[in-house]
Amino acid sequence: MSPIIDHPLRYELTNELHARPFPSISVPATVVFLAVKQPVDAAARDRAADVAHLVQLLDRHGAAHPQPGATHYSGQIGRHVLKWEQHAEFVTYTAFSEGLSTRPFDPADFEVFPADWLDDAPGQRITSVVIRLERRGADETVERLLGDWFVPESLAVARVLDDAAIVAGDFRIDTGGHMRFALFAEAETGARRIGRVVQRLCEIETYKAMSMLGFSRARGLSGKIGGMETKLNALMVEMTDNVTGAEETLNHLLTVAAEIETTATQAAFRFGATGAYEAIVNQRIAALREARFLGRQTFSEFMMRRYEPAMRTVKATERRLGALAERAMRTGDLLRTRVDVERSAQNQALLASMDRRADLALRLQETVEGLSVVAISYYAVSLAGYLLYPVAEATGLGKNTLVAMVTLPVVALVWWMVHRMKKRIG
Repeated sequence: MSPIIDHPLRYELTNELHARPFPSISVPATVVFLAVKQPVDAAARDRAADVAHLVQLLDRHGAAHPQPGATHYSGQIGRHVLKWEQHAEFVTYTAFSEGLSTRPFDPADFEVFPADWLDDAPGQRITSVVIRLERRGADETVERLLGDWFVPESLAVARVLDDAAIVAGDFRIDTGGHMRFALFAEAETGARRIGRVVQRLCEIETYKAMSMLGFSRARGLSGKIGGMETKLNALMVEMTDNVTGAEETLNHLLTVAAEIETTATQAAFRFGATGAYEAIVNQRIAALREARFLGRQTFSEFMMRRYEPAMRTVKATERRLGALAERAMRTGDLLRTRVDVERSAQNQALLASMDRRADLALRLQETVEGLSVVAISYYAVSLAGYLLYPVAEATGLGKNTLVAMVTLPVVALVWWMVHRMKKRIG
C-alpha cells in the first residue's frame, strides 16, 4: 500500500508556526531593539536590501549568513545574540547580552549597532528600545528606581503574568534617541518566560509606533477633507438653486469625486494597517495579564488615555472619508438623473420640432404635386389641342370648344399618373 501524498506546502507551513520562537533570556541582561522602515511604499520595497544590510552586520563579526529567502535569523555576534525579523513594512533587530551597564540605560549599550552601519540602513528608524532586566527586589526599591529612571507623569507600571515580573516604561524618547523599558523578574521566573515578556514589550512599542503613522496621515488629511466637503456642499447648493446647468455641475462634481476617491485610495492601506497594528498592541498588552503596582497606571490604562484617542481619530477620519465618498456618489446619481430628464425633455422638443418640419414638408410636397399636375395638364392640353385641330375643322367645332372638351380628361389622366408614380415611390 503506497503512503498518502502530502500537500507540497504542508511541512513549510507547519514549520512557519515555529520559525520565530521567543528568546530565552537570563537575568540580569540588557536588550536593545531597532525597527527600520522605508519612508515610502515600504510594503513594496526591495527586501533583498534588508538582507544585504543584515549581512553587512554579520560580516563584521564573522557570523554565518541567513539562508536564501529567509525572513528571520538568529545567531551570535560578539557577546550578543542577534535576532532579525523581516515584516510586511519593516525589519527588526534585537540584541541580547548578559549583564548590565553601570549606568542605567547607557547609550553605549546601543553600540552593538555601529553608527556607520546604521547610516547605511535601507530605511529610517521607526523606533529603538533599550530594556534593562534586573532581579526584583522589594516594591519600595523598585519604586525608587522607577522614579530615578522614568518621567513620573507618563510612567506605566504593572505586575505581569501572575506577578512573575514587573515591567515599566514611560514611552518617551531619551537623550540617546531610544525608548526605555525596565523588567524586574522574580527569582523563580524562567528565562523563556522572561523572553516572552521582552518580546511583547518590543512588539507593543513597534506596533504602537507603526499605528501612529496612521494618526499622522489622518491629521494631515483633516484640512484636505474639510476642503472637499466645502466643494461638495457648494455643488449641492448649485444643484438645489439651479445656479448652473446640470451638466456643468455634474462635470464639477466628477472632479471633486475623483479627488475624494484618489484620497481614499491613497489612505486605505495606511488606515487598514493602522487597524491591524492597533489590534496587535491591544492583544500583546492583554497577554501580559497586568495587575496594578502600588497604585500606578498600567500599560492598558496608559494606552486608553494616550493611545486610543489617536486611534479613534484614525477611525473617525476613515469613516468621514467614506461618508464623503458616499455623499459624492449619491449627489452624482441625482445629478445624472437631472441630466437625463433634461436631455429627455430636449429630445422630446426636438422630436416635436421634427414633426412640425415633416408636416410642413408634406404640405409643401402636396402643394408642389398640385402645381405639377396643373403645369403638366396645361402642357398636355396644349399638345392635345394641336393634335385635335384637324378634327375640329372637319367637324366644324371651334378651337375653344375642343380645348374645353379635352381639358378635364387630360387633367384627370395627369393626376392619375402622378398619384400612381407617388404610390410606387412610397
